[in-house]
Amino acid sequence: MPETDAAARSTRRPLDEAALARVLRRLRAADEPPWLHGEVARRMADRLVVIRKQPSRVLDWWAGTGASRSVLAAAYPSAEIVAVEAEATPAPAATPWWSPRRWSGARAPQVEAEAELAPGGAELVWANMMLHGVADPQATMARWHRALAVDGFLMFSTLGPGTMERLSALYAEQGWTAPFAPFVDMHDLGDMLVEAGFADPVMDQETITLTWPDAGAAIAELRTLGGNVDVSRHPGLRTPRWRRRLEAALAADAAPGGRPALAFEIVFGHAFRPPPRPRVAPQTAVPLDDLRSMVRAGRRAPG
Repeated sequence: MPETDAAARSTRRPLDEAALARVLRRLRAADEPPWLHGEVARRMADRLVVIRKQPSRVLDWWAGTGASRSVLAAAYPSAEIVAVEAEATPAPAATPWWSPRRWSGARAPQVEAEAELAPGGAELVWANMMLHGVADPQATMARWHRALAVDGFLMFSTLGPGTMERLSALYAEQGWTAPFAPFVDMHDLGDMLVEAGFADPVMDQETITLTWPDAGAAIAELRTLGGNVDVSRHPGLRTPRWRRRLEAALAADAAPGGRPALAFEIVFGHAFRPPPRPRVAPQTAVPLDDLRSMVRAGRRAPG
């Protein structure tokens, strides 16, 4: 039976969504965002110099784990910065997500849920290190597109498929299943942006290599970054004996000086929301919101 067009266009990732939900709850309940997220936020902020537009309203997507509040406030001191979360009220945490330890002393931001955002209400959507934590990246991009005003722009970062390749190789050498779900290639992400309605997508990547004093420190750091949500992962709890084998494998593979090291591919992307372009037909129906956007942009609706 031939594959349907909908199936051929599916952008859902092959991962265990129940496990992903548990990992995200744990990350959101942590005392602070991962260190790597803060470093990537600083590097992404350096890319803002190519954007001349000065947004008055910024949506910081999944702000609680994005570690971006301070860099956004520095880049756009006059802008309203709205923290966007999957839900309006995050799960309770030992240290509340609005704690000064998390927000570096900045005043508590306004919080809105993804599902409650008004369409076209922001000039910048900023999404730092969260796209690899969703099951359907293109569906998330569609929500970003809806939240942006015409000529608004998107900046995002995510993990790419070059991330922790050596860890995958170590697992394979030990005969274990994959240590994490696969990440999406930046060229595929660029295609998804276009499908979601964005224009002029620009994608690039950097590699950040982290080292640790020992294997135990490496494992502890990796846990702060997420967890294994691959559909083929080990179905039960791992034993202390397995943990010792992993530590031994990481130690044996350590960089010169005895420090375990893993490389992370960081993918950066930005794109704009163009004016709507409805198809021309003998009779064309144009949504009212799109018609208003076209009028503001000085374009005529097709007759």
